[in-house]
Amino acid sequence: MQAPAVRFRVDFGRDGAIGPGKIALLERIGAAGSLSQAARELGMSYRRAWQLLESLNSSFREPVVLSAKGGRGGGGARLTPFGRLLIRAYRDFDAEVQQRAARSFKAIADLTQEKGPAGTRRRRAAPVVRLKDR
Repeated sequence: MQAPAVRFRVDFGRDGAIGPGKIALLERIGAAGSLSQAARELGMSYRRAWQLLESLNSSFREPVVLSAKGGRGGGGARLTPFGRLLIRAYRDFDAEVQQRAARSFKAIADLTQEKGPAGTRRRRAAPVVRLKDR
């Protein structure tokens, strides 16, 4: 049995949304200080990462990331205070949603079956609830 998990997106009108992919990109940019490095670590093309970042920066009145073009002095990208706030708000809400899902679907999760060795099925006693680090 696997713990229930919820994947969600938060829409801000027609043109703005955040979800697990954009948040992961922001977190990697924050850690790496580079859009290209963040894209590599997430296994996505630089073009796709750039498109996601442009979408984020154009969705809000404040940018989430400031970037400098590469070259001799090197480029880079850094989260703005608003970008850090966006990540924190999403992760805090995500933790609440995951806890709620674990509670709300416990009885159902207890009845799920896992495939064991060679396609056999086995049953676990209780769901595993994973809380993400903040």
